[in-house]
Amino acid sequence: MSGVRAQLATVWLGESSVLDLLLVTVLAGGHVLLEDVPGVGKTTLAKGLARVLGVAFNRVQFTSDLLPADVLGGSVYHPGDGRFEFVAGPIFTDLLLADEINRAPTRSQSAFLQAMEEGQVTADGVSHPLSPLFTVIATQNPIDFDSTNPLPEAQLDRFLIATRLGYPDAAAERSLLGEYRSAPPLVPVLDPAGLLRLREQSREVYLHPDLAHYVVALARATREDARVRLGISPRGAMHLAEAARARALLHGRSAVQAEDVRALLHPVWDHRLLPRQGREHDRRITAALLDDLTAGVPLPR
Repeated sequence: MSGVRAQLATVWLGESSVLDLLLVTVLAGGHVLLEDVPGVGKTTLAKGLARVLGVAFNRVQFTSDLLPADVLGGSVYHPGDGRFEFVAGPIFTDLLLADEINRAPTRSQSAFLQAMEEGQVTADGVSHPLSPLFTVIATQNPIDFDSTNPLPEAQLDRFLIATRLGYPDAAAERSLLGEYRSAPPLVPVLDPAGLLRLREQSREVYLHPDLAHYVVALARATREDARVRLGISPRGAMHLAEAARARALLHGRSAVQAEDVRALLHPVWDHRLLPRQGREHDRRITAALLDDLTAGVPLPR
């Protein structure tokens, strides 16, 4: 994956940790939520990732009048022979950019995220499987922007990772006005078959029982504290283990280390934890609480 990362670094001028999180998501077979203001490179990054991975790419702009069928597809009636034919929607791709997902009505959000979780779309009683490589990069604006519908906690829990991109530094922003525009085009480094093999390798990365116990202890600590309204679900614990395996593979290791778990705590869990006090969906409050909760769980030796 070093070649993929090097290619992406030519079009992404922000924090390099963002690239690592995207690659962890892809290797683990999960989905990622990018929470940030417009114009910081979310679409460029998603298109670039699809290009270097050599996979198919689609984009859906979520709006207030978006219907589930606009994303999933639906049955079309042919009056000539009296039959219905399923017409696939843009969700039938390898990598899908769901842009501004929190601008869509809740019905469309729910239908989309259900298909995302189940890996299939059902129409007229017939199931249509999605691509085995299906990955969603969803973006959402800050919740105090106009015409936004925050994702419910149950739907947020389906995202493996949630992170913010942030603004580039001054030097990187200046390069956007000059030499960045003459950068060579991205070239594919992988293909679908190669990515599937890497995902299989990620699942085979060894997780020591002590580290598995550590992950469970961390999750249970978030559920048993009076300051927490909604703690980490079992799915959240599974996602952390899967992401840790992918990070170990990304760094060329065949076994998970404690640093993999610790490095991914906030990207994998911050969006799932709901404190009793403080502004809802404020990641700073959530991150501070998560640090306090997990500090009391000893690292395995």
